[in-house]
Amino acid sequence: MNAVPPPERTFRSVAPVIALCWLVVFFDGMDVNIYGAVMPHLIDDPDLGFTTSTAGTIGSWTTFGMLVGALGCGTFTDWAGRKPMVTGSVVLFSLGSALCALAPSAAVFGAGRFVSGLGLGGLMPIGLAIVAEFAPPRRAALATGLMMTSYHAGGMAATGLGLALGPDHGWRVVFWTGVIPALVAVPLVLKWLPESPGVLLAKGRTREAEAVAARYLLPDPTAAEAPEAGAKGRFSAVAALFGPGRRLATPLMWIASFAGLLLVYGVSTWLPELMRASGYSLSSSVTFLMVINAGGIVGMLVAGRTADRFGAVKVSAVWFLLTACGAFLLKAQLPLGVAYAVVFVTGIWLFSAQVMVYAAAPSVYPPAQRATGLGWVTGVGRTGAVVGPWLGGAVVAGGNASLGFTTFAVAAVLGAVAISLVPLVRRNDSDPGTVRAVPHVLGHREGKILPKH
Repeated sequence: MNAVPPPERTFRSVAPVIALCWLVVFFDGMDVNIYGAVMPHLIDDPDLGFTTSTAGTIGSWTTFGMLVGALGCGTFTDWAGRKPMVTGSVVLFSLGSALCALAPSAAVFGAGRFVSGLGLGGLMPIGLAIVAEFAPPRRAALATGLMMTSYHAGGMAATGLGLALGPDHGWRVVFWTGVIPALVAVPLVLKWLPESPGVLLAKGRTREAEAVAARYLLPDPTAAEAPEAGAKGRFSAVAALFGPGRRLATPLMWIASFAGLLLVYGVSTWLPELMRASGYSLSSSVTFLMVINAGGIVGMLVAGRTADRFGAVKVSAVWFLLTACGAFLLKAQLPLGVAYAVVFVTGIWLFSAQVMVYAAAPSVYPPAQRATGLGWVTGVGRTGAVVGPWLGGAVVAGGNASLGFTTFAVAAVLGAVAISLVPLVRRNDSDPGTVRAVPHVLGHREGKILPKH
């Protein structure tokens, strides 16, 4: 009698997990973008003491907080657990939003944005690690893309809140809406978000680990997948990012993430001004930002499905190159309708090129190092989030919009080269005692370590 094959993990079986990750990242995107949505009201408030220079500095405080949060939270998550860190991150950026709403001065407001940044930076790598662990087999890239659509939806929600509440009720009311995540998402996370079986096993909670694995049709966790606890474990987790097969891959992943986030934050900050400097009207220039975010949502779905078939590395590299092409096209004086179309399709490529870098990370880092690896990939990439707005501002100040688009195109080519080299260096940087079958995400199949004969 033939044995009945075990049921396969599907999107339906893990829907609650992906839905909760979608929700918290939606609030992440809303909080990140809410600052820009109320910027004119902040500058016009005579009691706050905001200037355009102050606004730029506080924006840097936010991204610096995100950098610190991503680096620290990713490392701590592997031993503290996904669930406590998700909860803590949401509470942290909600508290930061409340501090901004109460701020009597620009300095206190900046402190609030830094606190928000700590939570915002920490949440993204955790959400990515959870989705990578629970996603259906051969659908990890699509699941990552689905989750990241929420970031853009949150950004569009922030714009809507700024337009609806800012003019009549003031900027403080808009920041009070940033407390909603702590009231809505935290109770749901505490009740429904499962802990990683590997983390549970590391804490000695073997039965709970096996129960979670069985409920969500995950493989039973093994000791090799359990992160090591304590300070030694945290140091070892970071050191392991440069172990065999990852010595060169890790820096390349960092470069690709840097280039991607430079593009995301640079374009998101300065696209309206670059389009305005190219001769488009103010209203059209602002609309371009909404159009490129709409393209970003479509892109997440397209890139995820494509990456599950051809591999996240290949899709990220091609998407980076297409972004460079889109940036070069925008240097020309295009008719308004054509410009909207180019901006939309560039949004499809630009945002998901960066996300596919994240989707490729599980093929580089094993389960016990996944949150740490993703934390450092996103954390180091946050330096691009700091450089992008500054670099765009320097170019805009020079009055040369064409140079701005060229700068972003060069960054896209850098990202394409870096991510393309990851499979090559992993193939040539394996432990000499093993022969590594390079994954196809690098494609979608799992990589295996085979004994050397």
